[in-house]
Amino acid sequence: MRAEPPGKKMPRIYLCFVWHMHQPFYKDLISGEYKLPWTRLHALKDYYGMVKVLEDFPAVRQTFNLVPSLLVQLEDYSQGAAADPFLRCALKPADQLTAEEQQFILQYFFQANPGRLIYRYPRYGELYDRWLSCGRQFQRARLVFTEQDYRDLQVLSQLAWFDEEHLVGDEAVAELVRKERNYSLQDQALLGRKQIEMIAKVMPIYKEFASRGQIELTTTPFYHPILPLLCDSSIAEVSHPYVPLPSRFRYPQDARFQLESAKRFMEGRFGMTPRGLWPSEGAVSDEALQIAAEVGFTWAATDNGILARTINAPADPLATYRPYVWRQDGKQIQLLFRDHFLSDLIGFVYSRMDAVEAAEHFIQQIHQNCAAILHSGRDALVPIILDGENAWEYYERNGRPFLRELYRRITDDPQLEALTVSEALKKIEATPLGHIFPGSWINANFDVWIGAEEDNCAWEYLLRARRTYDRVLGSPEGSSLPEDRKRLAYEELLIAEGSDWCWWYGPEHDSANRSEFDQLFRDHLANVYLALGQTPPDELSQPILKIRRPAFHEAPSGPVRPVLDGEVTSYFEWMGAGLYRVDDRTGAMHGQRFFVNELRYGSDGANLYIRLDMVDHASEELQETEVRVRLAPASGEGAGATFSTRISEQNPNFELAAGRIAELKIPLAAAGLAAGTPVRFQVSLWRRGLPMGALPSDGWIELATAEPAEWLI
Repeated sequence: MRAEPPGKKMPRIYLCFVWHMHQPFYKDLISGEYKLPWTRLHALKDYYGMVKVLEDFPAVRQTFNLVPSLLVQLEDYSQGAAADPFLRCALKPADQLTAEEQQFILQYFFQANPGRLIYRYPRYGELYDRWLSCGRQFQRARLVFTEQDYRDLQVLSQLAWFDEEHLVGDEAVAELVRKERNYSLQDQALLGRKQIEMIAKVMPIYKEFASRGQIELTTTPFYHPILPLLCDSSIAEVSHPYVPLPSRFRYPQDARFQLESAKRFMEGRFGMTPRGLWPSEGAVSDEALQIAAEVGFTWAATDNGILARTINAPADPLATYRPYVWRQDGKQIQLLFRDHFLSDLIGFVYSRMDAVEAAEHFIQQIHQNCAAILHSGRDALVPIILDGENAWEYYERNGRPFLRELYRRITDDPQLEALTVSEALKKIEATPLGHIFPGSWINANFDVWIGAEEDNCAWEYLLRARRTYDRVLGSPEGSSLPEDRKRLAYEELLIAEGSDWCWWYGPEHDSANRSEFDQLFRDHLANVYLALGQTPPDELSQPILKIRRPAFHEAPSGPVRPVLDGEVTSYFEWMGAGLYRVDDRTGAMHGQRFFVNELRYGSDGANLYIRLDMVDHASEELQETEVRVRLAPASGEGAGATFSTRISEQNPNFELAAGRIAELKIPLAAAGLAAGTPVRFQVSLWRRGLPMGALPSDGWIELATAEPAEWLI
């Protein structure tokens, strides 16, 4: 870092990165089996390298938040004690696979980002294309997948998750990459040994970097519960009045135990007491902060959406870029409020940009945001807090080019200093708060975890299991129950209190593994009853999940000639149009809200017409949004053209009208296409020069644009 010029101290920008490392608890405590492989795969790809990369940037200091339930699983794997059917299947000789195991491999071993992980390895991409050509149907695939195909898939589906540090730093792993195909049984066995070896390096590197002060270690309640809802589930109505709620769940003693056990675990494993707390999902309330302060945490962090609701004012940089101190009833805890926009740029947007451009944009944004604060003579504390694992599979080479470029720029910038949170809190006086608005990092409420039909059903089941635990332990039969069975029942309850299960219930998120999460949640509850010597209720045998809503696509049935006025002038003007309805479940990560829920399209032979139906209350946000339409020949021959305009402006090359809906008319001639040419197109939305999303999310929509008379033949 360049030295500061002598003389008067200039105001500084203190960057506080907090990387939150977490995976759900996939282990069934009674069977001992891991139901999903994601802890292992992310341990190979993310946890080690995120710290190791800092070795080349000693001036960059950061905070890593480690969830104890994640670390327990890592210990299991590093000791070779994890019973993981996914790993067993990956290591089993291909010539001994049963038909069921072959089907299991084809179903699960392509669950990776195609562009960044699968197609990075040509043979893996070749096998993926073959699976797609079979329509993801096992009966068809078994006719074309050979023994060598299965073995190559077994190896590459694991190798694709190895960290950049391992791919270049371990010669045996690098040789597997160079081999590319025709792997052997010995290669499979080597990969199994290397996985255990690599996972065993994770916790030691955190301890090493923490001991020398380059990183600060913080934690989260043990099994990642939403603390305010454990304390009192009725608190959800404060942030969302009249939200439908289940029967009241009020167990603050569980919230306290989750915090105390997390603190003890970190002390035992790392020989240090964590000062800081990232409450699961940034969820806070006055009662939750009171307990955290009593347990001994000196600072906690949440989202600046919570800050805005707390101070009843915009959470602009002037408000966000400073520490606060919460005080009630003689207790206090310092608070940071994450810059939601900047944190989400890393989490959800920069993966679609060039690494250099993304890093430059990030640094520029920080300087712009801090200009007024520095001009006033005070320092700025910028909290960047986000998931430290899930985003990177969407980046080139696991995000390492971006992080290196970002850390280099921070190191070279004389006004920036990357500090641990505890270091930064000593630099700036905290602003007092007498109250915190209850909510999470998502929309400053708890709607992701409670209020929807599926969520509320899960809470009812949890409450019944919790009450059964209390009833049995307070009964004569409970007094004779062995202590290890009581502990097992309570631990299963704590696991079921985790936020991860309701993350997948309700309308907000989707995953290929939603049914497995549903099953695992109900299994944990069933284990409570079994540990207590009780019969699990019949309700736990039925899925909580409702039927998944896929994206809906219906091709045009005739020509359209709508009036472009931004309104639904007549039902008939879009009759015959094609319809693409967006599935509003946004995937495993909760990113920026997409403002369109339906796209209609059609042609009159000479023009392409597009109609965008926005979600409720989106029209004002859309005024600053840019619409881009990529239009090209359906044959793929010829580049076509891209048309773009802001909703609030007009483009001379095509017409746009925006009101309750947005309607576009693009002449085919403007793209160099003759009338009647079959075309394909994509629509994307952008804000502040950054991509928000696209319709369709993958691929193109194809359309015949023949003259109207030909539609009727």
